[in-house]
Amino acid sequence: MTTDEMIVDVSQDWVMACDVQQGFMQVPRTASDSLDYSARCRQVRALGGDCYNFIPLKSNRLALVVGDASGKGLAAALANVQSSVRTAALFTGDDLAALLRVVNHQAYTSSSEDRYATLFYGVFDGSTRTLRYVDAGHNPPVVIRRDGSMHWLETGGAPVGLFADSEYREGIVKLETGDLLIAFTDGLIEATNQDGEEWGVQGLLKAAACGAQCSQDAGGLVNLIFNTMDDFSKGHQTDDATLAFVRVELGRVCSEQLDRDPFLTA
Repeated sequence: MTTDEMIVDVSQDWVMACDVQQGFMQVPRTASDSLDYSARCRQVRALGGDCYNFIPLKSNRLALVVGDASGKGLAAALANVQSSVRTAALFTGDDLAALLRVVNHQAYTSSSEDRYATLFYGVFDGSTRTLRYVDAGHNPPVVIRRDGSMHWLETGGAPVGLFADSEYREGIVKLETGDLLIAFTDGLIEATNQDGEEWGVQGLLKAAACGAQCSQDAGGLVNLIFNTMDDFSKGHQTDDATLAFVRVELGRVCSEQLDRDPFLTA
């Protein structure tokens, strides 16, 4: 094989990997009048180390995945984790801790020693207004209540792929109308200004509170947060940044995609 042919092969693999990664990061069009949700991942390079995924499930449920990979081969690690999550969801039922054990085992056995990923996996139940979750070493997401109080989602375990026999615990939180969940990766809060100061969690929370008071929808909130971060950092981004919003609305989920998505029967 000539050098030119090798370059073409590598380029094709790179483009395919980009397509696979972007294919996971979609906001499903499942109709819901109990949840308003949106997310965005802005990568420094076309093939990055962050991910998010919304997975519609049966019985008025919606799963959210936010991850951040470390080590060599970030994109390969993330693709592996995302595929493992969707597959494990079919076989582990409602046991989220078991799901993370499966994902961790797959990540550990198929990755190099210096490759792992932090991961948040949560399942919203529109019927019971609850969020069940596991946080695997990820920046803890936060639920901001209508009264301004905050609940940090810290229950879980170690990053997936780091240890062979990691154990995980499931957390649960009751949600009310107007509650807002914010999940993010460190690239968002570690954006710096010209003086080297980080935007930080407080910058994120302040911007989110301002946006929520303006009654913006989830998509508008995501855009506002990124714009506010860019104003602070003057558009200087050194790491992949991912943000997901889920807000509880009145009503109940309408699962109109039940017959079109196999994961709706998980």
